[in-house]
Amino acid sequence: MPTAVVILAAGAGTRMNSDRPKALHGIGGAPLLAHVLASAAPLAPEVSVVVVGHGGEEVAAAARALDPDIRIAQQPEQRGTAHAVACAAPALAGFEGDLFVLYADTPLIRAETLERMSAARAAGADVVVLGFEASDPGRYGRLVRDAGGGLERIVEARDASPEELAIRLCNSGVICAPAGLMLELVGEVGSGNAAGELYLTDIVELARHRGRTAAIVSCPEDETLGVNSRADLARAEAAFQARRRAEALAEGVTLIAPETIFFAHDTWIGRDAMVGPNVVFGPGVTVETGAEIRAFCHLEGAHVGSGAVVGPFARLRTGAELGNDARVGNFVEIKEAILGEGSRVNHLSYIGDAEVGAGANVGAGTITCNYDGVMKHRTVIGARAFIGSNTALVAPVEIGAEAMTASGSVVTQDVPAGALALGRARQVNKPGLARALKERLLAIRARRAQTRDGDGDGNSNAGTTG
Repeated sequence: MPTAVVILAAGAGTRMNSDRPKALHGIGGAPLLAHVLASAAPLAPEVSVVVVGHGGEEVAAAARALDPDIRIAQQPEQRGTAHAVACAAPALAGFEGDLFVLYADTPLIRAETLERMSAARAAGADVVVLGFEASDPGRYGRLVRDAGGGLERIVEARDASPEELAIRLCNSGVICAPAGLMLELVGEVGSGNAAGELYLTDIVELARHRGRTAAIVSCPEDETLGVNSRADLARAEAAFQARRRAEALAEGVTLIAPETIFFAHDTWIGRDAMVGPNVVFGPGVTVETGAEIRAFCHLEGAHVGSGAVVGPFARLRTGAELGNDARVGNFVEIKEAILGEGSRVNHLSYIGDAEVGAGANVGAGTITCNYDGVMKHRTVIGARAFIGSNTALVAPVEIGAEAMTASGSVVTQDVPAGALALGRARQVNKPGLARALKERLLAIRARRAQTRDGDGDGNSNAGTTG
């Protein structure tokens, strides 16, 4: 059955106390909206629609950046979830299949859960609602079953009777039904409730009055966590991180101190890789099988080859590409640079806009001077080259294979393969000058101290009458 997805993202999110639309706040380095789209992706939706309202242009731009084919619907005023789905109807024109309604502020629902809902539809339920057993049902809508165990209706907490409030099976808001049926039912929803809004949940009871069936698919409560405040956002981040850590461990990754490691939404780490304590992965990181990321590293937009070692205290920025068995040591920063297989940058160096050949060794304190104030320039270091400590490579410059630079050199010209480059001032020794200079400086300091004391006896005469 073809599938369409409507994501409701029109809310103002006033409790976030933010100028940014709620759907664009992030967990795992990606907007909430991106997480919802990722959850829906395995359904292979034929049509995806985002309903926008508050901050609509910004949300629409972000949605199109995530999926250029996504359709945008406007909800000019927020009159409830049924009204929001009705606003998406024009974007669904001509679609025939199952329609899922998801929420941009509910980012943790698993793809497997949505697939179970799709299976319940295929098994014959006309309407499928995602529910959960709430530890504190509080303000959640309650799922009221009929005698046969099917879903009879959904009642909002503020409209529920005491008996209904005792129900712990609650509504997540996520719902699936044939698109045509859902849009017909949405058109029948009224606002005769405590909030005076058009509730999408009312379509269950309306469907039952038509003789249609409704079923419940349940999921763990943490999947349905909604983000309405900064505190909710922090809880969602914590839940996301706990999930990703568990997944990494299950996939054969060693995490030395899992609770101190932070993942991005798209972090990929291969089997038998090892991650030390206090490591942060930004978006766009791939770590291959058998690599080691040591403590206190930060990686973003980087690829780490099999068997490579990073850190401790290293930073890999966007465009860092480490070949197999490469080594990046403490207090090293790599940006837009390729390190060849077995190459080493072990200490206190900056390598940016560069290419380091296989087996090359870059000494401590080396920097590639890649920026002239206007443009970036590239440095190329050949295979098995040796860069002496505290070398400044002024780009654009190329160091040939098996070439060397002397420690402390400033290299401004290309170095041929196998050559040694020395780019520093000639050392001159002045016998006895250090001792004489020190004695002179000590004498100057003594005279200055005597001037401050005034009478020369080391005691200040400040405040005396003379």
